[in-house]
Parts: sequence; C-alpha cells; structure tokens
Amino acid sequence: MKKALPISTEFMYQLFSLILIIIVVHAAYVGIIRPNADAVLARQAEMLQKNNMQTTERSVYVVIRDYEQEACFVLMFWALAIMAFKAVTTVRHRSLLQQDLIPLAEGVRILPEDTRELSRVIQALPTYQQHGLLPRALLAGLQRFSSTRNIQDVADATRAYCSAEGERLESELSMIRYIAWAIPSIGFIGTVRGIGDALGLAYQAIEGEIFGVTRSLGVAFNSTLIALLISIVLMFMLHQLQLLQERYVLET
Repeated sequence: MKKALPISTEFMYQLFSLILIIIVVHAAYVGIIRPNADAVLARQAEMLQKNNMQTTERSVYVVIRDYEQEACFVLMFWALAIMAFKAVTTVRHRSLLQQDLIPLAEGVRILPEDTRELSRVIQALPTYQQHGLLPRALLAGLQRFSSTRNIQDVADATRAYCSAEGERLESELSMIRYIAWAIPSIGFIGTVRGIGDALGLAYQAIEGEIFGVTRSLGVAFNSTLIALLISIVLMFMLHQLQLLQERYVLET
C-alpha cells in the first residue's frame, strides 16, 4: 500500500491563518465597523431630510463597510501572512551563508575520498537547516564530485540545483499573485452591484429622494477604491519578497 503524503507545515499554516483571519476580520466588521457605518449613514439621512443641499462628510467606516471590502481585507491579511512565512523562512535559510558548513583550513583541497565525511557534517545539521538551499546544494555538489571526480560537473550540478530552486520559489508565489489579481476583481464586483442597486432606485431619485441612489453609488466606488489600494500594497510587498528570494539564490 502506498503511504499518504505528509501534510506540509506551510499548508497547515496557510489553512489556520485563513480561518483565524476570517474570524477576526468578520468580528471587527460585526462589532465595530458596520455599527459605526450604520450610525453615520443614519445621521447623514436625517441631515439630508432636513436640508437637501447639506454636504455629507466621508467616513472611513462607510467606505469599508460592505461585504466586498471585507473580502478584500481577508484576502489581503491572508496574503501578508503567507508572505511573512516565506520571508521568515528565506531569512533563516539565508543566515546559513554566514556559517562555515564545510570547515577546511586554507589551502586544503577536497579529494573524492573526503566527500563522504564532509557530507556527514552537513547531514548532521538540524532538520530545518538541512532544508535550506545552501546545505542541499553543497550536498549535491559533494555527491556529484564523489561519483564523477570532475570539478566542472560539480559546478554545473550546483548551478542547475540553484536555478531549479529559484524556479520553485517563483512558482510558489502563484497563490499570492492570484490573490493580488482577485482583490481588484472583487472590487469590480462591488462596483457592478452598487451600480445595479442605484439603477433599481432610480425612481426614488425622480421623486427627489436621492439618498438611496447615492448610497448605492457609494458602494460601487468605495469597493473599487479599497480594492485598488490593497492591490497596490500587496504588489509592492510581493516584489520585495521576490527580490529577497532572488538575492538569496544568487548569493548561494
């Protein structure tokens, strides 16, 4: 019988972080944001009934009160949590570059017969350090040198290993890129919903009651505004993470 594949720590982190973020964000919306937004909207409606020419102030609670903005914030915090996990992992593995994983005196040459002993030094590292790129690349280079006794083959093997690692890190950012794409799409969904609601209340505007129409149009524009702002922040953080990972691979 085939053994079941073990669930990775990163997958469990992503799953539980998503659940926690949904709970916290929804609690903040139910307990703080929507009650304050409803109070502001009620106060604005009362002011407009007394004076149609009265200008209403923009409130942050009203701007972020709708379900589209809530979904955007959930995705934003989830993407930031994923990026934080990857950044911490990269920094921890990058710190191995400061360690002397193959302790050799100056001028000492490595012979094919020495590779087994040097490999044991790397294999004796803690598990989380063995998963770093540098120990794996060194181990692959030592094993290649032991089998081929050719330095050029070792150089080609380690370079190919690092290139493959760079491609793997790049592919693992696909979920974050999807989230960064999905957030503006959710904002546009809110725009369509708000405009549709405003058109449905057009008869009230004809009768002189414009509060419902302006509120629906506010949903349309506010959802797009928040989604685009969040997307800008996420793309900046994503590029910083990608730069950190690329530097790590090149330094290795």
